[in-house]
Amino acid sequence: MAQRSRFRNRVEAAIARLAVASLEKTPLAVANRIGGAYAKLLDGAIPRLRRTAERNLLFAYPERDAAWRAQTIDGIFASIGRLLTAFARFPQITSSNVPEWIDYEGFEHYVRAKERGRGVLFATAHLGNWELSAFAHALLTEPMSVVVRPLDNPLIDDLVERRRALSGNKLLSKRDFARSILHALRNNEAVGILVDQNSSPDFGVFVPFFGKAACSGLTFAKLAARSGAAVIPGFAVWDAGKRRYVLRFYAEVPVSGDATADTAAIQSAVEAAIREYPDQWLWIHRRWKTRPEGEARMYD
Repeated sequence: MAQRSRFRNRVEAAIARLAVASLEKTPLAVANRIGGAYAKLLDGAIPRLRRTAERNLLFAYPERDAAWRAQTIDGIFASIGRLLTAFARFPQITSSNVPEWIDYEGFEHYVRAKERGRGVLFATAHLGNWELSAFAHALLTEPMSVVVRPLDNPLIDDLVERRRALSGNKLLSKRDFARSILHALRNNEAVGILVDQNSSPDFGVFVPFFGKAACSGLTFAKLAARSGAAVIPGFAVWDAGKRRYVLRFYAEVPVSGDATADTAAIQSAVEAAIREYPDQWLWIHRRWKTRPEGEARMYD
């Protein structure tokens, strides 16, 4: 990858700070409209995102028509707009007002997992508001560790990480995180990891995802087997009726110690949640980029 120039980093960071300020400092109703406008701007400025989402939806839902796909993609960008607004307002979200933003459902699954004393591994995804889910859990219950990938622009990365940590969560770099995760789990703490991204064959295995082979990382399953931690799928999804998010915990995914079988089970749990809220998952990600040998490329 070509080295990024300082000028480019500074320009991008200035734009990001301005966008965040516009969402943080304005009344919430206005911020919601601005966030939606930013998401629409992203849609128009980078056409390949919509093309990728269209390709993914054709692949995953061959039975659905073009109108449904277009509506679903519109929903994705609306979901991104909500995420941007909530993220910008993290400094204003506290333990006293966080219930105005999010509710729990299925909290009993987390309680039972904690009672075992071996820690909790949250298998989460780019579904709904993954930034708010960890942030809010720290305020509603207790801080946790979150595995993050550093952004390409270090100035924006610093802006994002400072906000992520405001509720007390510990950020673990994806470049070197296994030891820190195992330490947290030994202390019966919770760790959140995004498990819905494409993996390279060197670190992953092909398992079914929406009925198609998807290369998925093995590390999560291996950590679960080694630590004995409970694996709990959890996602913060938007509830239009309540006009706020629901942090939904699902039943524990049993771990057998067979990394491939366990990875398939975890991906199946993620898929089931996405099927409940297809217009809130990040279909603009090239989830099926890595293909089995001899299979045609998915994307341009």
